Amino acid sequence: MNILLLGSGGREHAFAWKIVQSPKCTQLFVAPGNAGTADIATNISLSITDFEGIKNFILSESIDLVVVGPEEPLVKGVVDYLLDQPETSKIPVVGPSQLGATLEGSKDFSKRFMQRNNVPTAAYETFTADQIEAGLAYLETQNLPIVLKADGLAAGKGVLICQTLEEAKASFKEMLLEQKFGAASAKVVVEEFLYGIELSVFVATDGKNYKILPEAKDYKRIGEGDTGLNTGGMGAVSPVIFADEAYMKKVEELVVKPTVAGLAKENIPYKGFLFIGLMNYEGQPYVIEYNVRMGDPETEAVLPRITSDFVGLLHGIGTGTLEDYDLQISPEYATTVVMVSGGYPESYEKGFEISLPKETPGTVVFHAGTAINSANHLVNQGGRVLAITGMGADLETALKNAFSTVENIHWEKSYHRRDIGQDILKLSK
Repeated sequence: MNILLLGSGGREHAFAWKIVQSPKCTQLFVAPGNAGTADIATNISLSITDFEGIKNFILSESIDLVVVGPEEPLVKGVVDYLLDQPETSKIPVVGPSQLGATLEGSKDFSKRFMQRNNVPTAAYETFTADQIEAGLAYLETQNLPIVLKADGLAAGKGVLICQTLEEAKASFKEMLLEQKFGAASAKVVVEEFLYGIELSVFVATDGKNYKILPEAKDYKRIGEGDTGLNTGGMGAVSPVIFADEAYMKKVEELVVKPTVAGLAKENIPYKGFLFIGLMNYEGQPYVIEYNVRMGDPETEAVLPRITSDFVGLLHGIGTGTLEDYDLQISPEYATTVVMVSGGYPESYEKGFEISLPKETPGTVVFHAGTAINSANHLVNQGGRVLAITGMGADLETALKNAFSTVENIHWEKSYHRRDIGQDILKLSK
């Protein structure tokens, strides 16, 4: 098959790395891709939201399968667009419809979906700017800490956990009245705070059938010990020790089954990946959020553990034949450490030359915010720059492999967390 993959981050490099291993892949194009995907596929200078350009490329290169990596084109309706065009309507696309993508595009929509389908989640209320007084009064009835979520897409940064009522009220006003997160915070969801350990569960579904992929735990904050600002993700570990067979059975029965059944019952077309952010609260799974694509950097820890043909999985999703796919998962551990530009997630400098040694056995280096400059050197181009995944028979070995490679990668002002996986390591001892 000729395959087109949309996106340019670490997730997409991991997808590309896995796709080109398949004998089912004839040629892989990545739009727009990064310096890492350029090494293994053909990068195409095409915006992920240029729907007409994407359609024309599909036709000119006889593309047989389209895979959408990030959420933005999904929320903007790329799947509907391609399926509505007579020339591309028969080409399988991996990604949900625009309505399905609203599960991530609107926190309020997803919370109401959970309520209708009896999916366990935290109590909440949603407010707009003209309900500011009612919202402030509601905050006074909440236990601390209080969670505030921008309703729309905010690049993983639209969630605030407020420790005091004063902080919650000030942030609530900033979000609604001063557009702290732009249009994303035109509505704000006020949510009950759940204590526990977070878990990322990934489901592939063709709208009827589903396969549960390896679970992962990610590390969102910039600082060690989970301190500082929220980021798109600083690292990930898979598998997760507390997500044993009994717990994952609860996740499947209480969360996955009612979610997939709810999509079908409500006629929400969904052929793609569903990322379920869970809180393990006293041994019970509660959904914090849905994302309508694979997570990043979790993908970089999850995909290396899938040993069955990945293109077969993608084709099963896109063609509605997922039931026939035999998912095989390695018992090995995978740990991912993200290296970022100094200053991220706030302002940072670009264009520093990266010294990147050859990969050592047991590790894979995935590119995220990288580019090749005019002098043909690899440079940092984004906030999250590289994701280094270590593999091993146990967590300790996987972490050792990841960090030994990280220590040999250098560029000016780079930063990474050194405590990725340490909490899981303590639990396992």
